[in-house]
Amino acid sequence: MNLNLASQTALVTASTGGIGQAIAAALAAEGARVIVNGRSEASVAQAIEAIRREHPAANLVPLAADNGTAAGCDATIAAVAEVDILVNNLGVYEAVGFFDETDEAWQRLFEVNIMSGVRLSRHYLRQMLARGRGRIIFISSESGLTPAPEMAHYSATKTMQLSISRSLAELTKGTAVTVNTVLPGSTLTDSVKKFIADVFPDATPEEAEQRFIAENRPNSLIGRFIRPEEIGAAVAFVASPLASAINGAAIRVDGGLVRHIA
Repeated sequence: MNLNLASQTALVTASTGGIGQAIAAALAAEGARVIVNGRSEASVAQAIEAIRREHPAANLVPLAADNGTAAGCDATIAAVAEVDILVNNLGVYEAVGFFDETDEAWQRLFEVNIMSGVRLSRHYLRQMLARGRGRIIFISSESGLTPAPEMAHYSATKTMQLSISRSLAELTKGTAVTVNTVLPGSTLTDSVKKFIADVFPDATPEEAEQRFIAENRPNSLIGRFIRPEEIGAAVAFVASPLASAINGAAIRVDGGLVRHIA
């Protein structure tokens, strides 16, 4: 399917690995000019090399900036004045019991997970509205709908993204700008692969995945981890002109993990 993205410029924050890199690759595969972002020039260069191995003709632009800070967002905006697509993918998480989550930890996750998207959207959405077209996509998590007790602060930021996204979507009425949120479920990134290998050291990667899902994600209807490329494909569609009727939505790409209907 041609998603008609060849003339579009996309900024994907935190796109040097995992879901972010898969989103950047999916957009690039559809012909978009993609700004690959990470905190260091080395990590950005490695991601660009990896994407080009799969997509040699990819139009990729490097951007080293820490968008988890106000100064980093300012640097991004200075380097990239306008975009057609903004994917607010940057986010950090940690598994810590509620009673051990310090004020500093709460503030750090709020600054990175929330304020990065707020600052960038404040700049780029204004321009999209002036042009009458554009896409903003927040990458949340199924934890935004099913909060995890071992990650109360992370879950809270993922829920807050749903509210922010819907609020911004209300500003787009009567335009071809859309603002949506995509909620991935448990996804098999490199860090997750290492984690489950440590949990099940005597199992093959396939066995470790099956055991982890059976023991920890029994609600999953697909019975496996989601692949980053599956998230990338969903985001690329939502970013495309073909998804023009999707606005203000929370789109679950969770493998059926979340049971409620809404």
